[in-house]
Amino acid sequence: MKKILTSLLLSVTLFSIAQQESKNTNATASIPNGYYNSATGTGYVLKTQLAAIISNNYIDRGYNPGLYTTYTTSDKDFYYENDGTMLDMYTENPTGSECEFTYGINQDDGTLGNNECERYNREHTIPQSYFASATPMYSDAHFVVPSDKHVNAQRGDLPYGKVNVANWTSINGSKRGSNLNSGYSAGFSGTVFEPIDEFKGDIARMLLYFATRYESQLPGFYTTSTSVVKAMFDGTSDHSFSPTFLNILLTWNQQDPVSQREIDRNNAVYARQSNRNPYIDNNNYVTQIWGLPLAAPSFNTLATVSIYPNPAVNGTVNISSESNLDAIELITINGQILQKINQPEMQNNTYSLSNLPQGFYFLKLSSNNESVTKKVLVN
Repeated sequence: MKKILTSLLLSVTLFSIAQQESKNTNATASIPNGYYNSATGTGYVLKTQLAAIISNNYIDRGYNPGLYTTYTTSDKDFYYENDGTMLDMYTENPTGSECEFTYGINQDDGTLGNNECERYNREHTIPQSYFASATPMYSDAHFVVPSDKHVNAQRGDLPYGKVNVANWTSINGSKRGSNLNSGYSAGFSGTVFEPIDEFKGDIARMLLYFATRYESQLPGFYTTSTSVVKAMFDGTSDHSFSPTFLNILLTWNQQDPVSQREIDRNNAVYARQSNRNPYIDNNNYVTQIWGLPLAAPSFNTLATVSIYPNPAVNGTVNISSESNLDAIELITINGQILQKINQPEMQNNTYSLSNLPQGFYFLKLSSNNESVTKKVLVN
């Protein structure tokens, strides 16, 4: 029978879509007319065409203070706390409290950083050791992002992956540990770093951008690099990634679709560098070049989940899933769990939540040791 979740007694402060989707007004640049007109191919031909487009007219703004200047328009929080503080994927907690950095304050000066929340610096999602800190890669804001100095150091040069057993976990839940080596991450047993679900797609698209923008240099990077991140690549300019890590990136790209935050960031970086991340502008390019990720039960479960109607109508929202969910959590914007339902039952691939008070919520859905968080507004 359909599971009806009723009588939620706790209410939350109204949180309008306008507040949630406030944007940095400096991020005003958009895709120029005809920008992708020459992207007409498929497969690796398309990848090379995109490489030419995003390399043309590129402006290197430099590492210091260039990146920090870019971040003041590209990486401010107008999406979670909505307070204009630094948006750091390694410290941001979408459903709870967190430490916050303000640009110009606590910027890395060579001191502190032995603990989280002391200093912020710049994180190369593809470690600079892979390309010997050469320019223009060194200062490309499309994949070099602001980050907590301590968490950055814990990640080091590690590849991104799906952690099995964590040996370190950050305040927001980012993890370091052995790769799961099963499901969509099968094929690698070394140590990896795993960001939280909210930003897995963001990071995947940054790495796909890197492999496209610098495709002609990838074989040289691979030959000369001794960094552990080398495991992510295969030494080719076309396929670019090793099978395991390509599957991880393709999976994350689908699990965590392009967000408004990414769109705004892409526009802001374009306003500074005069080039764009094509996988944010048109996410179909990913599958047109590399295809779909290999099927894994946990991925298939979460990839097909949808929430409707959103905003909810008459305090009711439905969750559509092709597979059984292990748990549903309804969480307020302040991180308070209003209700957790373990092993919920469904009818016709649908779960229903009703009698929801007005407010903005997160729905955390779990299945097969995976989870995904969806946003829902109840008017």
